Amino acid sequence: MTLKKSLKYVAATAALAGCVLLGSAAKSNLYNLGKQVEILVNMMRTLSLFYVDDVEPDKIMDAAAKGMTKILDPYTEYFSPEEMESFDVMTTGKYGGVGSIIRMRGEYVEFFGPYKNSPAYRAGIRAGDIILEIDGEDAKGMTTQQVSDRLKGDPGTSVRLTVGKFPDNRPQRVRITRERIAIPGVPYHAMLNESVGYILHDDFTEGCAAEFLRAYRDLENKGMKALVLDYRNNTGGILQEAVSILSYFLPAGSEVVSMRSSKDHNENTKFVTENPPIAPNIPLVVLVDSDTASAAEIVAGALQDNDRAVVIGRRTYGKGLVQSTFPLGHDAYAKVTTSKYHLPSGRCIQAIEYGAHNADGSVSSVPDSLITEFHTKAGRKVYDGCGVMPDIKLPTEYISTFSVVVYAQGFVDDFVSDYTRQHYGELEGNVTPVKYHFSDEAYAEFVKWMEGKEVAWDSMANRYWAEFEKIAANEPWGEDIKEQMATIKQTLTKDTEDYLWMYKKELQEAIESSIIKRYCFDEGITAHLLPSDEDVKEALEVLADSENYHRILSSQDTTRN
Repeated sequence: MTLKKSLKYVAATAALAGCVLLGSAAKSNLYNLGKQVEILVNMMRTLSLFYVDDVEPDKIMDAAAKGMTKILDPYTEYFSPEEMESFDVMTTGKYGGVGSIIRMRGEYVEFFGPYKNSPAYRAGIRAGDIILEIDGEDAKGMTTQQVSDRLKGDPGTSVRLTVGKFPDNRPQRVRITRERIAIPGVPYHAMLNESVGYILHDDFTEGCAAEFLRAYRDLENKGMKALVLDYRNNTGGILQEAVSILSYFLPAGSEVVSMRSSKDHNENTKFVTENPPIAPNIPLVVLVDSDTASAAEIVAGALQDNDRAVVIGRRTYGKGLVQSTFPLGHDAYAKVTTSKYHLPSGRCIQAIEYGAHNADGSVSSVPDSLITEFHTKAGRKVYDGCGVMPDIKLPTEYISTFSVVVYAQGFVDDFVSDYTRQHYGELEGNVTPVKYHFSDEAYAEFVKWMEGKEVAWDSMANRYWAEFEKIAANEPWGEDIKEQMATIKQTLTKDTEDYLWMYKKELQEAIESSIIKRYCFDEGITAHLLPSDEDVKEALEVLADSENYHRILSSQDTTRN
């Protein structure tokens, strides 16, 4: 887009906005809008005429559009035409491609996790295969984004690859026909024991309610008498999918959520279940955590407000804002927060007041003084402004910053790539979700492998100690405790190997999961972790005690925080 066209487009947009505002806002607002648009146009012209280098109007306008949303909430976003593809994948869970996760390894990109039964997997691609060429082009030095762009494409088209086959990197030519890849919203379900079923629900992408129903029917055929729904780490998605899932468990006509706008009451909408439930009486437990958000919170909160399920875990994220998408022309879109979700009891789960900025520009959580009491269908106390508080609150599980950094820097997956090559013979065909264990002897190999590798991490104790040393250096008593300080510093200062052994359990589990993923996919990791999952154990205990289960649903209040 040329500068002249960009300025013309800005002016036209301003005129359109003015027409909308004229009938709904004060003339002063229209004047202020026109003034700011004029400033924006003049800024654009000034940069184009006087900036030391040539400027690209498209990039400047994209940056301006994104900047408009920065002072609002994090869910109001501008999407350029190029970014809309990623947005579509996020909402539908579908894209055209070969169906595999990829990652950078040295100078090449490697296949890290082909999806089960995907085009890549059916073509013989396995985790650890290195991409050497794409359609005859040398792939050395390509980024993961560049490789991803070449692997994606219209279903039915094909891509020719030369890969270095795992484990010995021998070159092999492969042709993969792209398909419409659907990332499952319900990736795993199983029986936890003879009578209790389990459904892992990852996100609310298009069609996930149908996936959920298939999983439920399968468990029902296996003798399920009670059900655990896992919404931990589910950040939400399409609202209608949540309403459909709630209809499986609540009577037809039950209110499950409403959307309320402070600006346009005509936009207020109430959602109710429309079909008779398939499971009106099966005992339910819903697992939640601090990453349970949006549509996932609606399912958990609506079941809680209707006294239909015992919610177990940790306070949910508290995302009660509704977004709508609006076309901006030229294939660009705005995703704008237009209203708030309210659960059947009337409470809004939104936990952060984005509209009320502090003096420094930051935002804060809803203060305790503004938290209001509401009541479930049975009269139990629940509260707004703090997400969904579980009926049974479990302690938060923490993982060390050191382990997070080691994983984030790619050391775990790099080691697993090397380890599975070296131990190919003993691992191939012998890694199963339930029985596989990464031994202490194998962990010692990891510690040795980490020698000389720099972990970009410093403990909180060391950071605080560094601040204390600065204070002590300027105090008269600093010299008096110099020897004691040296002793403490020596205690605090540990090398990487010390920390690797200190956090052995966490890293050992991470390596174990990475190996299982290579041979048994993501569903294998879930099956591997379930037997030791403390939240699941708590759910089984609640479902095993019918008297306590019904007592919670009939009379137990939630806490305020």
